[in-house]
Amino acid sequence: MPEGITERQQSILTSWLGRYEVVVDHSWPLQDTTVLQVKDVQGHQLIIKASETSHHIRREIAAYSRGMPGLDGRVPVMLHAAADAGLLVTRFLPGTLVAGTPAEQEPETYRQAGVILAALHQPAGTSHSYVRALKTRTGSIIKRAGSLLPRQTLEQLTVALDGIVAGPAELVTTHGDYQPRNWLTDDGETKVIDFGRAELRPWVHDLVRLSHQQFLGHPRLSEAFYKGLGRTVESGQDRQLLRLESLNQAIGTVVWAHDVGDPVFERQGVEMVERVLNHNAGSLTAHVEPPHMP
Repeated sequence: MPEGITERQQSILTSWLGRYEVVVDHSWPLQDTTVLQVKDVQGHQLIIKASETSHHIRREIAAYSRGMPGLDGRVPVMLHAAADAGLLVTRFLPGTLVAGTPAEQEPETYRQAGVILAALHQPAGTSHSYVRALKTRTGSIIKRAGSLLPRQTLEQLTVALDGIVAGPAELVTTHGDYQPRNWLTDDGETKVIDFGRAELRPWVHDLVRLSHQQFLGHPRLSEAFYKGLGRTVESGQDRQLLRLESLNQAIGTVVWAHDVGDPVFERQGVEMVERVLNHNAGSLTAHVEPPHMP
């Protein structure tokens, strides 16, 4: 029985797959989820995700269950799922992670990523509580960061948060961690994996990580992305939502990275906080045309 798989989970997996062989263990030590690339008796390559404690698997199952129309071949296909057992099996999606490869610097990668995100962002109605709830959660995280940031910075974060007016928010299916470490490149095609942070949120949520990482100092990448996405942040409501999402993810990164003992990632969070407070993230506007899947 593979390490990280309980007897109960193994029994369920056997009922689904029969005998299988572990090809690669893709588990990340900072997460409490086992991720295995396996081969079944027919030779099919599959991905198993297993955890009895992580809520990410349940989010991923929910995202696949809502459907991802128009994305065949660009996202994994869910084959089996048991939310109560913390188990998910998808078809293996071939490709190489974009992060750290030449594809991470190619505008075409980002144009295609924008097209995929536009298809993923399926409308899910209007929420009159989302902004208020996110403000409350962000305020709680700021309090938890009391010993991690200068007092002046904490005060500035509180002022910025207080300045956001609670109002209705249009929700869509968001990926939750949209960036090259969750993209694949396969013979010139961009694909997207890992929906463990997927949730119904405003569309601008998926802009935050890119704006604070790959888009900084690289306008060609951001322009290509927004061309594929087919929209930009223009309305006052979208800008306010983006600021709130950025505040939440920035301070959340600082606290989470500190809690798991990742000083490099914690520093990235501090830099995110500084940019949000200085309104100095990557470009959020660009000329756009209607997206087309290549």
